[in-house]
Amino acid sequence: MNSGDYHKYIWQSEDWPHWIFNLPALSPLLSQVHMARGRLLGAIQTLGFQSAEETGLRMLTSETVNSSEIEGEHLDTSAVRSSIARRLGLNVGGLVPSSRQVDGVVEMMVDATRNHAQPLNSERLFGWHAALFSTGYSGMHPITIARYRDDHNGPMQVISGSISHEKVHYEAPPAANLQSEMDIFLTWFNQEQPIDPVIKAGLAHLWFVTLHPFEDGNGRIARAIGDMALARADASAQRFYSLSTQIQRERQAYYTQLEQTQKGTLDITSWLEWFLGALLRAVQNAHHELQGVLYLSRIHQRAPNGRLNMRQMKMLDMLMHRFEGKLTTGKWAKLAGCSTDTALRDIKELIEMGVLLQTGESKRAAQYALIREHANTG
Repeated sequence: MNSGDYHKYIWQSEDWPHWIFNLPALSPLLSQVHMARGRLLGAIQTLGFQSAEETGLRMLTSETVNSSEIEGEHLDTSAVRSSIARRLGLNVGGLVPSSRQVDGVVEMMVDATRNHAQPLNSERLFGWHAALFSTGYSGMHPITIARYRDDHNGPMQVISGSISHEKVHYEAPPAANLQSEMDIFLTWFNQEQPIDPVIKAGLAHLWFVTLHPFEDGNGRIARAIGDMALARADASAQRFYSLSTQIQRERQAYYTQLEQTQKGTLDITSWLEWFLGALLRAVQNAHHELQGVLYLSRIHQRAPNGRLNMRQMKMLDMLMHRFEGKLTTGKWAKLAGCSTDTALRDIKELIEMGVLLQTGESKRAAQYALIREHANTG
């Protein structure tokens, strides 16, 4: 950028869209990302087919739910999981009905990852947009679907605050320039680039959300494009980590970094550093969860009938990831939906297998805990 080239937003730069970044500065972090991805994919290969399939289903479900959650849209996790399973033809239990809204989001996410090798073009993006807004409404407001915005109500702006105290965080390029801007972006995305494919995923995410080509849904589509690029980088249609889940955990930092970048120069090193860091944490968290999957797999092999029952599987998963307080037979019965006698049989079987340990006894009931050193899930 020339010293006299003042601009408020990045796309107004004289050199737009000639992105620059400091690769040597990013290289240590990029190497960590590649090593973590390699370890995760190597660990996945040790799983049986069914466990790998279930892991992929869980991660794609998490990705879909959290990408919408970032935008303040809450989807039912069970409905999303069921919609993905039906669309992929997976033979899993506990399926529930799903809405048109859920099916639309799932259709986009599945197409982006399962068909990642196919070219991305305007028609495909229009299909994703139509799937996201199948009713033609965003909330209570009618929107233009399956085509780029026309700015008939004024420039596309990202705004927060009440009507009398609005803050404009970002203003996108004018609609009149969108077709040519999108042509440049899509040509770049579909061509082989002399840059690391993970770097390309981070740049694709930023570039698309900066163009903001649709009236609504740009964030979710940008993350789907990022997932598509990561699927290409992994050379795999299955997702075994969820970047959107990590972004949701760091949502404020995500939006702050985007705003700073979109008001900065074409040097996007800072954005890519944040993106790579979030991706590294996403992969590390996925590897952590996978240790639990491998642990359960080993327990299955030791079970009297060669497999834990569904109640034991559910409760062990909760104990490893999201259980609070002390475990008792009463809590087991309530959470697993069984009698206390059945709960006690389940628990005693796991104690005999060396999975659970009685840790004490209150006035009302005995208390149990997972033997963590064997679980190796932190």
